[in-house]
Amino acid sequence: MLGTGDFAVPSFLALAESSPHLLALITQPGRPQGRKQEIVVSQIAARASELQIPVLQPENVNAPEFLDVVRKLEPDLLITAAYGQILSADLLSIPRLGGINLHGSILPAYRGASPVARAIQHGDQETGVTVIRMTPRIDAGGMISIGRTEIQPNETAGELEERLAALGAPLVVDAVEAIASGTYTELPQDRRIVTRAPKLKKEDGQIDWSRSSQAIHNLVRAMQPWPMAFTTWRRAGRPETEPPLRVIVHQTEPLEQGGGSPGLVLEAFADRLIVAAGQGAVRLLKLQIPGKKPASASEFLRGYRLVPGDRIGPLSTD
Repeated sequence: MLGTGDFAVPSFLALAESSPHLLALITQPGRPQGRKQEIVVSQIAARASELQIPVLQPENVNAPEFLDVVRKLEPDLLITAAYGQILSADLLSIPRLGGINLHGSILPAYRGASPVARAIQHGDQETGVTVIRMTPRIDAGGMISIGRTEIQPNETAGELEERLAALGAPLVVDAVEAIASGTYTELPQDRRIVTRAPKLKKEDGQIDWSRSSQAIHNLVRAMQPWPMAFTTWRRAGRPETEPPLRVIVHQTEPLEQGGGSPGLVLEAFADRLIVAAGQGAVRLLKLQIPGKKPASASEFLRGYRLVPGDRIGPLSTD
């Protein structure tokens, strides 16, 4: 199996429990994290070590020298989920039964690196997982099985991804058994309705207050746990040369009723911090200044003198 992110863990554990023939885990090398830049072992690598399953961590899974390592293992099938590298045609040609992948959407919707976040960002009410055949084209293979689930109104991408990982694990096991017995079927993807889920960037988290309150609420949910939604605020009485304060937004509530231009602070007292949107308004429930701990709206307002009439977002820097 090839996997790195936590999305892959339930499938890996299910395979390890159901099959005595799991040869190895191929995963990305640990990367320095945090202020101390310490190497952190991924959850899936730690679980593989506990189960005494060999862990391979190539920098480049498609490098000729690593392809030789895979050939010596003589695998029948490659299984991937949240691995983090594109597999070459040479690698996919090694196992006699090819490869399958667990993808975090109902394909052909949201092909790409961030299907869970993009589904929430776009306001979808349903999503799921798809087990597909691996091909050199990203997420374009035939569909072997699909699992579906509703997206909850306040669910974050991290919470939904955890549910999807659990939903997909038994589908992966069933697909492996069906491929081994030759009883599986594949359905082609409809190329006419393909949508994309490009990799998230830090700037994707910037809140556009001209959007509707629901769209802003969706963005805040979609950007968790990374890169996090954010906005800016220029504090009253500060020099014009001082850059606006960056504010990370953890939790919101969309309101149908608003008033005022986008980014205008409408209420700022007790636990009510409400900002006008392009349509409706957004109640900010949990916020954070970088380097500080997340705070409720009431805690934030005790520490920072935000008042009605202030502006947040890009308009505050004009």
